[in-house]
Amino acid sequence: MPVRTAWPVLHECGHEVTHDLSNRPADKRAGFARWLAAKDCSDCWKAARDGDSTSREEWLATKRAEEQAAATAWAEQFDMPPLEGAAKALAWGERSRHQLVTAAHAALVAEGTWDDADWMVLEEKVRAVTRAGWWIDQREAEGADLPELLDAATDDDRGSENPYR
Repeated sequence: MPVRTAWPVLHECGHEVTHDLSNRPADKRAGFARWLAAKDCSDCWKAARDGDSTSREEWLATKRAEEQAAATAWAEQFDMPPLEGAAKALAWGERSRHQLVTAAHAALVAEGTWDDADWMVLEEKVRAVTRAGWWIDQREAEGADLPELLDAATDDDRGSENPYR
């Protein structure tokens, strides 16, 4: 007698759905049906996901706005020059610059061996790099790497022919 392919599953949400498991190997159908039982049915899962996407988008917009406000306040406090580049890259570049320089300060001064004089030299190099695209490109760098990255950028940052940088 062949192993059945249609499995009635009572889902976590309380709906019972008959699933066609013919595309699964016969010896894996029962286990997959048990796994399905621990999940919401497709309709409930989609409804929950659609409801979450709006709140996720709102959460992300709120988070970006908070990050942007912090980056703007930081730039004003430390007299950072405005960034240059495509309009859509400016805010992202500001947030990237703020996050990287803050991480560098934590790694080099707060947790490291740098003093204020060392930091002031680095801060001047930070002010010299005003291309938003450069800061975006460095967004995943370690804070401790910032001095080397800035040395490379200020010595050899020739820009790009790309008008959208």
